[in-house]
Amino acid sequence: MTSTDGLRLLPFRGLRYDQDRVSSLTAVTSPPYDVVVRPDGVRHLETADPYNIVRLILPHAADPTTRHRQAADTLRRWRAEGVLTQDAEPALYVYEQRSGELLQRGLIGALGLDGPVLPHEGVIPEVVEDRAALMRAAAANFEPLLLSYRGQGTATGAAAVIERTVERDPLLATTTEDGFAHRLWAVTDPADLGAIHDDLSRRQALIADGHHRWATYQRLYEQQPGATAASPWASGLVLLVDTARYPLQVRAIHRVLPHLPPAKALADLAGAFRARSLPGDLPAALETLQETPGTAFVLAGGPDSFHLLDRPDPGLLDRTIRRDRPEAWRQLDATVLHSVLLDEVWHIPDHPSDISYLHHTGAAVEQAARHGGTAVLMRATSEETVRQLAEHGVTMPRKSTSFGPKPATGLVLRVLDDREA
Repeated sequence: MTSTDGLRLLPFRGLRYDQDRVSSLTAVTSPPYDVVVRPDGVRHLETADPYNIVRLILPHAADPTTRHRQAADTLRRWRAEGVLTQDAEPALYVYEQRSGELLQRGLIGALGLDGPVLPHEGVIPEVVEDRAALMRAAAANFEPLLLSYRGQGTATGAAAVIERTVERDPLLATTTEDGFAHRLWAVTDPADLGAIHDDLSRRQALIADGHHRWATYQRLYEQQPGATAASPWASGLVLLVDTARYPLQVRAIHRVLPHLPPAKALADLAGAFRARSLPGDLPAALETLQETPGTAFVLAGGPDSFHLLDRPDPGLLDRTIRRDRPEAWRQLDATVLHSVLLDEVWHIPDHPSDISYLHHTGAAVEQAARHGGTAVLMRATSEETVRQLAEHGVTMPRKSTSFGPKPATGLVLRVLDDREA
């Protein structure tokens, strides 16, 4: 599609759970599909309520075609039964997440694919094709991806509409198992929609979470014969957050190398990095990591085995890290880890059987200990660094960052069939 100068966030008729037909909104919501990847996580959600959204985003059957048809059939049945009902008029939705002092507010809508949206990670084609087949079969966007943009930092434009809207009673409110309270409002007033449109038409967005879903939206549009900018397939469901007003949290994603014992990991360094044993527990090791200047990692073999790696050999860095990228990219911890340690020192392929990616430090350490392997604990990269690289068209090594909080799945869906068109 031809790119426009700014963002176009379009109202849509949201598909939402009838709260009288389910045990609770909490019981039918889910984290994003790529967070609920373990079978026990799927089973837990399926047993929470027979209408849990996981049956749509992660159906399980013997083969992909059957899975996708099953999700489509389930969606049609739930709509026919009145479990999911469509709002009467198109709206943008103000969405709020709150946990303690953390407050995030943004706008859910159908974002035009022709706008300036910056990715910062690559995608895996097989994952995009699977998601595309699911959305094509169901003719639906099941969950919003998370995008950030930089507004003025003041209560003007879209931010002003959000601040006015949250003074009203919400359409829904629920608290999920992770302790986050969620509220949702519909914005239908033409003046409010116009103010949002005018503000966002001057903005560009960064994909914070959902690279595969954004690529899926683009794939689906390309596969629609004769589709135009007016087609529902020319936009995709997103949550837009103004991080000048509501900064996102950026966390690291850690690596677990199940086939690399800690002793071998250290022995194979052979001077590539300085390695020091760290006394104390996991919190102490992480504190040391945060305070260490330059490139650094913590290697963990279990709850009482931590080593700090820092001061990499400059000659090794110069020889192994590609030169056709900005210096900020060359100095990323993730760049050094993959280019130097994984590729050159340990010779570990980036394959699911050889590397696991975990968001939680404790889970990474536990998994490494269970397999007799090594966890590589990382530091987070700032949103500003991610944005600057993305603006220059430079993608980071995959799984470099974890932005959040991520929107709950199941509060509002978008359908692309004739009933919406």
